[in-house]
Amino acid sequence: QVQLVESGGGLVQAGGSLRLSCAAAGSIFSMNAMGWYRQAPGKQRELVAQITRFGTTNYEASVKGRFTISRDNARNTVYLQMNSLNAEDTAVYYCNGYHGPDNQGYWGQGTQVTVSS
Repeated sequence: QVQLVESGGGLVQAGGSLRLSCAAAGSIFSMNAMGWYRQAPGKQRELVAQITRFGTTNYEASVKGRFTISRDNARNTVYLQMNSLNAEDTAVYYCNGYHGPDNQGYWGQGTQVTVSS
């Protein structure tokens, strides 16, 4: 069983920065792809950024150049550095990760990010 524990959300003014962290815990050897999704009120959950175990990254178009995803494989932790935040980034951010030979998916509990204008 894998648990994903998120931290780092909060309230920030427009133009500010936040860093989200997500640590995978449990009986794991290593995580496969890990990433961040977000869900704003009344909207569907969307992929924000994803990173493979080998460091290949993928970003949603609106966050390119502002957000950076990274990971520490030794700690099975993924980070999301968010800069130049704007009100449209306000959402609950969910950590997502895949584990094992069958690439089973797991979700964190979500962390609220609120950007005030």
